[in-house]
Amino acid sequence: MSASAVFILDVKGKPLISRNYKGDVAMSEIDHFMPLLMQREEEGALTPLLSHGRVHFLWIKYSNLYLVATTLKNANASLVYSFLYKIVEVFSEYFKELEEESIRDNFVIVYELLDELMDFGFPQTTDSKILQEYITQQGNKLETGKSRVPPTVTNAVSWRSEGIKYKKNEVFIDVIESVNLLVNANGSVLLSEIVGTIKLKVFLSGMPELRLGLNDRVLFELTGRSKNKSVELEDVKFHQCVRLSRFDNDRTISFIPPDGDFELMSYRLSTQVKPLIWIESVIEKFSHSRVEIMVKAKGQFKKQSVANGVEISVPVPSDADSPRFKTSVGSAKYVPEKNMVIWSIKSFPGGKEYLMRAHFGLPSVEKEEVEGRPPIGVKFEIPYFTVSGIQIINFVPARREKWGPEPGLSSPQAPTAASTREGGKMGCVCVRAALELLVCYSQHLTCSYPFPLLVGWE
Repeated sequence: MSASAVFILDVKGKPLISRNYKGDVAMSEIDHFMPLLMQREEEGALTPLLSHGRVHFLWIKYSNLYLVATTLKNANASLVYSFLYKIVEVFSEYFKELEEESIRDNFVIVYELLDELMDFGFPQTTDSKILQEYITQQGNKLETGKSRVPPTVTNAVSWRSEGIKYKKNEVFIDVIESVNLLVNANGSVLLSEIVGTIKLKVFLSGMPELRLGLNDRVLFELTGRSKNKSVELEDVKFHQCVRLSRFDNDRTISFIPPDGDFELMSYRLSTQVKPLIWIESVIEKFSHSRVEIMVKAKGQFKKQSVANGVEISVPVPSDADSPRFKTSVGSAKYVPEKNMVIWSIKSFPGGKEYLMRAHFGLPSVEKEEVEGRPPIGVKFEIPYFTVSGIQIINFVPARREKWGPEPGLSSPQAPTAASTREGGKMGCVCVRAALELLVCYSQHLTCSYPFPLLVGWE
């Protein structure tokens, strides 16, 4: 990766904090960043990588701050950007809200974190839970004697502290998939992909080693394909706690988990996916005095599933006014600052079909350009459902470890019934194993994709 220096700038481009890791780029080079950024913005040619001479600026904007990394070499840009976003994540863990004021109020801690996050241009300790063990926001008294390095820094399992104890051992597992689709005016799917993550919330005592098994058949043979064909996962990324050699052998994910929330695995599937909510639209103009919009939405998923929080965004002419709506279900509202009608449906069962009509007045006679029409957007969530069919078929300890009551703790209660969490959005299945361990498992789908306007409003 080899980043030479990292800068945190305010919204005007003035450096708040900087850290020079290699010394091969003059720190004054950052003065060229903001003029270059403004010039590219005016030209409409702004890019995430800017260059001045031999110096390259890789930057992101977060809140009212610019985070900039400089380099002289042909660095791995994706790793540099991942590191910059990791800085945002770690600082947000420390300061709750990352903005200019929090940087100014905590500059000592910021410098300490920058020293630990990177060494000579290469990332080092980036886990916020580990950093919080020895970089604290409270003042520490000076103690004489030998200093002790926190065990998590030198342990083979650096992502988990020793001596963790809980009265009740619990694990919550969420499988979350997002579907991205691009549909043309003829209703054909031009681009489709599935992006999935497996997230865990772990409350376990000691240093447990766990095994999580995926259903190989469904994972690599999607519905609608012949059984002798397989679908390879793309861009698979595991948390550092996963034993990769074990996964390559038998597709079993073996790991010693961090404490609390973390993302165990993410993946992507480039495969043909039909729109789960199909949209048809008809838009008519009448003598340039009014426009009528009809939108039909149909659920193309199983009847036993229900889409929640459905939002259908329909673009309207910029000069439209006097809105009137009629919906078969849900409610519609006009958002003039976005030139959109938002049709909200709280619950959308599979196989159902709903209709929305909107009427607008057109005070002017300006003609809309065909190229300028934004698509209709659809957003929704389906709990207990994944498009890829991926499922967790087993989740067990890799070795028999004492999971009973720790000294001074009462014995945990074994689960006896199903439970839910997060307001009922996530379904959980309680599994009673040889250990007294509560495992809650859920599947969840989120979707967001555009539909074209099938009939224009010339």
